[in-house]
Amino acid sequence: MLLFNLVATWNNYFLPLIMLKNPDWYPLTIGLKTWSQQAGTAGGEAIFHLVITGSLLTIVPLIAVFLLLQRYWQSGLAAGSVNE
Repeated sequence: MLLFNLVATWNNYFLPLIMLKNPDWYPLTIGLKTWSQQAGTAGGEAIFHLVITGSLLTIVPLIAVFLLLQRYWQSGLAAGSVNE
């Protein structure tokens, strides 16, 4: 449950967009969307490499948490499949 909750919170988009007034406090997902919109509306292709790099950097913590919690996740799946 911790892993699913962490992924859902990390990828949350609408709640910070509605609740936060200061753009300096926006999470990475909203910042990436802003960069993507700026590149599309300004006609510049120079910022797309930053959007792709930012997308990679946003999933690195999730991958690290998944790798750290993988043994607990697998043991929980195996424990649920045992019929006593």
